[in-house]
Amino acid sequence: MLNVQRLRVLKEVASHRSFSAAAEALSYTQSAVSQAVATLEAETGATLIERDRKGVRPTAAGEALLAHADGIFARIEAAEDALASILGVRGGRLRMASFPTAGNTLMPLAIARFRAAHPEVELTLAEGEPEDIAPRLRSGEFDLALLFEFHGAGASKVTSGLRSVELREDPLHVVLPKGHELAEKESVRLDELSDEAWIQTSADSACARHIVRSCLELGFNPTVSFESDDYQTVLGLIAAGVGVALIPELALAAARDDVEVRELVRQGRDPASDRRRAALGRGAAGGGADGGAAARGGRAVPRLGGAGFGLTPSPARVPARHELPQ
Repeated sequence: MLNVQRLRVLKEVASHRSFSAAAEALSYTQSAVSQAVATLEAETGATLIERDRKGVRPTAAGEALLAHADGIFARIEAAEDALASILGVRGGRLRMASFPTAGNTLMPLAIARFRAAHPEVELTLAEGEPEDIAPRLRSGEFDLALLFEFHGAGASKVTSGLRSVELREDPLHVVLPKGHELAEKESVRLDELSDEAWIQTSADSACARHIVRSCLELGFNPTVSFESDDYQTVLGLIAAGVGVALIPELALAAARDDVEVRELVRQGRDPASDRRRAALGRGAAGGGADGGAAARGGRAVPRLGGAGFGLTPSPARVPARHELPQ
C-alpha cells in the first residue's frame, strides 16, 4: 500500500525539480526527502525520479503516479472532513496566526462565529508576517494560519508544502494625496508613479519587495522617502501630501476621506496584486487529548468559504468599510 506522506514528498520533489528545495518547502532534511523517495520507489518497484544536468524530474512511472496524487489527497481530506463532522468539536485548542491587516479585518468576525458554534474550543491568535508564520505552522506550533503571497515567478511561495485554500484576491491600489494630478484619472499605471516620492512598508517586508520588483520590471527604481509598517501611518503621510503608495485593499477597510484611492492598472509579467491565501496545517502536533481536539478543530474549518469560519471569497473592490458576507 502506498504511503501518503511519502507521496506528498514525491510531489514536492517533482514540483520543485530539486531535493533540496523540496526539503526546504517541507521543513525536512534533504536526507529525509531522499530516503522517503527511495522508500517509495522500493514500495512501488519502480524508479520514480531521475537526475540529469537540469536537475531532477519524474520518470514515466513517476508521472503516472503523480497524476493520481491530487485525487488521493482530496479523497483523504474529504474522509477527514466527514469524520470530523461526525465527531464534532467538543473542546481542546485551536491555535491560529494571521498577518496584521487580516487580523484587523477578516479574523475578528471569523473568530466570533467559530466561538459561537464551538464555545468549548479554546482559541488563541498570534500575529506576524507570513514568512515568519509559515515555518511555525509547518512545525506544529499553529494549527491554522491566514497567510498571503504574491503572484509572479520572483515571489516567495509561503504556502508551499501546506494544505491551503485560496480565500480571496487582495489587489494593491494607488493611494494619492488630495488634489494630486493623477487623482483626475479612474485608474493609474505603475510607471506613471516613477517620479513620485514613495511611502512603503519596511524594505525587507514582502509587500515592499514585491512593489520594488514590479517597478524594476518597468524600468524604474522607486524613490522611497518614508517607511512604516503601520498602514494608518502611511495613509497619514499621504494625506499630508508627502508621497504616494500602493496599499492592499484589506488595509483600506477603514478608508479616510483625505486621500484619493485609484485602481492600479496591471503591467508587465507580474500583476501588481497580492494574493491572500488561508493556509491550513494538518492538525496540532502531538497525540494527547488536547492535540486530538485541536486537530479536529483545524479540520472543522478547512474550507474558509464554507460554514466553519464564515469567510467567503469576495470580488476585488475598494471597501468603504470591511464587510464580511453573511
